[in-house]
Amino acid sequence: MEIVRSHRQLAAAAGGGGAGALPTYRAAPQLEVRLEEFEIFAIDRLRVLKGISDGLSRGKRPEEMEKLVSELWKTHMRHQDPAETLNKDIISHFVLRLVYCRTEELRKWFLSMETTLFRYHFRLESPESQRMLMTEFQLPYKALPHSEFEVVKDKLSQVARSIDQSANVESLFFKVPFEEVPDLVASRRVFLSKGYAYVAMSQVVSLVVTQFRCNISKALVLTNRKWTATIKEQEKDRLTPIVEALSNAYFGPDYSQPKDAVEISLKDIDHLAKNSFPLCMRHMLDKLRENHHLKHGGRMQFGLFLKGAGLKLEDALAFWRAEFSQKVGSERFDKEYAYSIRHNYGKEGKRTDYTPYSCQKIISATPGVGDHHGCPYRHFGDENLRQHSTKWASVGMRWKR
Repeated sequence: MEIVRSHRQLAAAAGGGGAGALPTYRAAPQLEVRLEEFEIFAIDRLRVLKGISDGLSRGKRPEEMEKLVSELWKTHMRHQDPAETLNKDIISHFVLRLVYCRTEELRKWFLSMETTLFRYHFRLESPESQRMLMTEFQLPYKALPHSEFEVVKDKLSQVARSIDQSANVESLFFKVPFEEVPDLVASRRVFLSKGYAYVAMSQVVSLVVTQFRCNISKALVLTNRKWTATIKEQEKDRLTPIVEALSNAYFGPDYSQPKDAVEISLKDIDHLAKNSFPLCMRHMLDKLRENHHLKHGGRMQFGLFLKGAGLKLEDALAFWRAEFSQKVGSERFDKEYAYSIRHNYGKEGKRTDYTPYSCQKIISATPGVGDHHGCPYRHFGDENLRQHSTKWASVGMRWKR
């Protein structure tokens, strides 16, 4: 990689060249990076952020998330040379900032994941490094004087005991406006008095993360303006295709590739749906049973999924005919729909043996009104997703009983 500054200069330019090696990404450093490394570094960091997103969506506890973040970073970002790890950290952040600045939805996701990543990295820093980072963020907080600490010491001990900490209270506290640590207030982890929260040194991560989030949020908006005004057009033949592709990158398993041959029958479908189908397929099965019809996108996505799961052509025709005939009749089904099912199995047209849609293709779909294909996690609203997840979870519990 061709970098025009030393790693110490690079870290200082980006914010984070002090005692700790944790960058604050205040400004993009002046450097040169090969195009292939531009993309590779971004993909590696994206694997970390996607892993964090997956861990949060699965409801992992803080201690589990801390272990997960450490493993993801070690797997995808760590280098034997700490200087190279730092370079990759800084470069990959600014590349993804360019990728994820372009829409409000992208900015929101990137901001949340980067903030979570920074939070867990900050916790690993030494107390001295943490205090230096507080200074670097120019946080206007001073340590609580001993005289004032003695006045509220008993109250601080009560809070410590209430959150299962030792009654021996820390001696270093910061007095801050309560609205600047909403997470600590919400979880009742601080003593409040006259509009101020007393934040222990072990809790300053909340103060620093709030400032970090604010800085990155503003930077994303400014980057978007630059991207729209100049960069997108100037780099249309070089960086723009890479940037636009990275935001849709998928790093999960590839379910579109054929596996070892297995077979399922019609009687297996309902059982498998309750125990094994992903949410997108379960949703389409529910809608098929409810409406006895799916539009073309749904028939393709769900039909190829069933084919990949091992449903034979004869059973597939029987399955779709049983549902569609309730709405359009058997004659119309045979005339208008059976051909496409045989086509998917390579028995009509070009005789292509089609494979199931990949998750990336499902995520990238654009369902219209009345469509039920696509990815629920991407295309459902929050309330709709919550209702369906609750319904499917309760059905699964009843089935297991």
